[in-house]
Amino acid sequence: MTINITPEYEGRLLRSYLKLTLGLSTAALSKLKNHPEGILINGERVTVRYVLRAGDVLTLSQADTHETATETVIPTQLPLDVLYEDDHVIVLNKPAFMPTHPSHGHLTDTLANALAYRYASAGEPFVFRPLGRLDRNTSGVVVAGKNRAASGALGRALIDGKVTKRYLAVLTGEMPCDGATHTLTTYVYRPDNQGIRRTVCDEDTEGAEIAVTEYRVLSAANGHTLVLAQPKTGRTHQLRVHFAHLGHPILGDEIYGEVSSLIDRHALHALSLSLPLPFAAARCHEFTAASTLNAPDTEGCLHTWAPLPLDMQNLIDKFFPATVPPVPTLDFLATLGFSEKAE
Repeated sequence: MTINITPEYEGRLLRSYLKLTLGLSTAALSKLKNHPEGILINGERVTVRYVLRAGDVLTLSQADTHETATETVIPTQLPLDVLYEDDHVIVLNKPAFMPTHPSHGHLTDTLANALAYRYASAGEPFVFRPLGRLDRNTSGVVVAGKNRAASGALGRALIDGKVTKRYLAVLTGEMPCDGATHTLTTYVYRPDNQGIRRTVCDEDTEGAEIAVTEYRVLSAANGHTLVLAQPKTGRTHQLRVHFAHLGHPILGDEIYGEVSSLIDRHALHALSLSLPLPFAAARCHEFTAASTLNAPDTEGCLHTWAPLPLDMQNLIDKFFPATVPPVPTLDFLATLGFSEKAE
């Protein structure tokens, strides 16, 4: 990563710039300091006590190497729908029925395998660092850091509540369409001998974790409900558990509801995600686009939109026509009842 130091950072200690402006973690900074070409100013190695001057060119060795690359993910040529990519992040629209990570029985058909092939073909080392994961049958937005520092920055943004995730789901039964944003707070845990299944529990249950979901009913008709949900925590199967707890499981959810002839998976799509791009304060010269979807705005905030897959689009057209536009805008995000920017 190469950064031109602007006049506003004149006189600042490099350590302060790296930690406070770029947001590098102590661990990431330590690795840079121990690398012979980890931190360079104008092509020369410096310590973090260096005092910055306007016009300095800062170079950080953040790229993975073939020695540090992941060797356990088999590169496999699979279709990839890339929504956005820069030197630090890649954002993808994951199809349904594709696992995020390799696991038993899924060693070559995952999002990680597809990305490994993409970067192997370009001669680039590969380490898969997704910001969370989607269930195999959940479609939609997945974001991954392309280097260790970017991944750390994404993780801190998530912890600090600066990442906004929006899911679209079709539920069984009709819920009141009152236009309000509701908050559901429960505790969930995984009962013994029930595999991956989670359930709502009391706070004092061993293994209990708090789960918070905001949701808004967009439409209810024909025995079904269309909701937009924003998980505030990231528990396994959180939305699936919460809507089942309300008595309206996601359509086609064979674990928390029942299979459906209308769709051959659970009707859940990770529709949109907003987040600050890593190192935005130092990259402001890169962000010249107007506020559009799948492109950063002038402040370095990225608002993504994963187009609906055909099965979800068909459901919505069948039961809730004209609810979700085929070509969305940021203005439409604002009408959904949640903030259009990461908070």
